[in-house]
Amino acid sequence: MAETEVDLELVLAVDVSRSMTIAELEIQRRGYAEALTSDEVWGAIRGGMIGRVAVMYMEWAGSQDQRVVVPWTLIETRHDAAGFAGRITTHFDGAMRRTSISGGLAAAAIAFELNDFTGLRRVIDISGDGPNNQGRPVLPARAEVLAQGIVINGLPLMTQDEMSERFGIPDLDVYYSNCVTGGPGAFVLPVWSWEDFEPTLRRKLVLELAGVRPAPRTIPVSGYDCMIGEKIWERYFGDWYSP
Repeated sequence: MAETEVDLELVLAVDVSRSMTIAELEIQRRGYAEALTSDEVWGAIRGGMIGRVAVMYMEWAGSQDQRVVVPWTLIETRHDAAGFAGRITTHFDGAMRRTSISGGLAAAAIAFELNDFTGLRRVIDISGDGPNNQGRPVLPARAEVLAQGIVINGLPLMTQDEMSERFGIPDLDVYYSNCVTGGPGAFVLPVWSWEDFEPTLRRKLVLELAGVRPAPRTIPVSGYDCMIGEKIWERYFGDWYSP
């Protein structure tokens, strides 16, 4: 069977690690649903060369903890977008342990090989509230994804609470710029408060759909320590590598 051509194959890879509260998980799911059904995002979809996209919504946490909430779906009508959003908001699974960005990236990359679409571009949109602290180091995982021609964009959640103060880092946006994202036109768009989550996500989706990179908000730092998350975990619990 011939594959369906689309402007973009997009994996929404959403952090559901235990540092996220139930309320925060709900804000995320609602935010994705609202953004995907917004006039701005719909206009960006229809403004593409083909006028349709393929999207998958996946949640991730530890190195072995990824779950597909909404499988690959063709979105070429507003009804398609509303159906996709509805499946997100009816999902109520809770958080999972640890933070393996490397595991999330690997699972997302495999998903592209299993769909029935051919996109002009392939993008992983990964969100997260902390650095990698389990599984493979993030740099080799990122390199493997980029070698497949997949772009990685980042949505670092810069909100502050007790868990982020203990296991997070204050410059998570810089970490994402240096250690997680990459590929032609890749960018990072941080979320500074939960009130800003949906508007920031909506802007990010519009930029991704249009293939436009915003002006950089963070500057890559020479010698940045991309193992900082593993070192923080080891400080509290010892061995960080638990595949």
